[in-house]
Amino acid sequence: MFKQSLLKISSALVLSATAFTSQAIDITGAGASFPFPIYAKWAADYKAASGNAVNYQSIGSGGGVQQITAKTVDFGATDDPMSGEQLDKIGLMQFPAVIGGTVAVVNVDGVKPGQLKLTGSLLADIYLGKVKTWNDPAIQSLNADIKLPATAIIVVHRSDGSGTTFGWTNYLSKVSADWKAKVGEGKAVKWPVGQGGKGNEGVAAYVKQLKNSIGYVEFAYAKQNSLAWAQLTNKDGKAVQPDQKSFAAAAANAKWDSAPGMGVVLTDQPGADSWPVTSATFVLMYKDQAKPENGKAAVAFFEWAFANGATSAAALDYVPLPKAVTDQIRASWKANLKAGGKPLLN
Repeated sequence: MFKQSLLKISSALVLSATAFTSQAIDITGAGASFPFPIYAKWAADYKAASGNAVNYQSIGSGGGVQQITAKTVDFGATDDPMSGEQLDKIGLMQFPAVIGGTVAVVNVDGVKPGQLKLTGSLLADIYLGKVKTWNDPAIQSLNADIKLPATAIIVVHRSDGSGTTFGWTNYLSKVSADWKAKVGEGKAVKWPVGQGGKGNEGVAAYVKQLKNSIGYVEFAYAKQNSLAWAQLTNKDGKAVQPDQKSFAAAAANAKWDSAPGMGVVLTDQPGADSWPVTSATFVLMYKDQAKPENGKAAVAFFEWAFANGATSAAALDYVPLPKAVTDQIRASWKANLKAGGKPLLN
């Protein structure tokens, strides 16, 4: 029931957050829609446990960066990790919260979830407008067991600044020289073809409504909307299904120390079981907390999630962070978060 009703919840979701203090504090956060399903589940569970609240708005990664930069929220959320230079300039710290996967979703009569096979270069050609119909030989040759219609492909993409778009276009840039040269990567790009939907929610809704369409969403949105997702051929040439196992395989060799703010990009990773469009989602907080109790409460929400939210994350096909990674995050909180020049956390 929860999965079926999740996306009907207002994007201005009231989350719960444990408190390091004796009184409840309303905490605000905004940003990526990619982690919204798991944040919602964590929130539902933790609301019952603590009663403390934080208002998280699912507005896209670009909006999350804007809101935290403007200091209108206690934490921002982005799937496009900020660079060390950006973090230092604004005075932010960054840490991952959970790992998930982006999938191609389609609405084609007779095509079942996980049945259609695609490659990265073929996806790039579809989004470039070079492959225009579903029965194009490039698609049909990979799917001899499916009778595909001779109808135009309706391409759906994000209309807002999006970390999901960053991961998608980063991947397409890695597997298609043509895409890299003509479009490139980013939270927002100049799309050659297609129409835009706001948030993972908007793209999922468009694909569900439009026959013969294709879009890209975080995997939980595909399942919750009963959309057909496609297999993808990975870097090792193996056709894989999106699931927690393939996302975990892609993240298995992540070198979290290799990038400032642990901002590791996990697309197109090697490994026979690796899902090609895997990514972490990140949280942004000011190093110098103007409202210390709010900062403590925001940290405490994610502390609870790391300690208690692994089962619910796995149920939604996200990959919980390994203990070694959450220990590293806890150390970064203690080292970086301050209020009035003093450590925020004991």
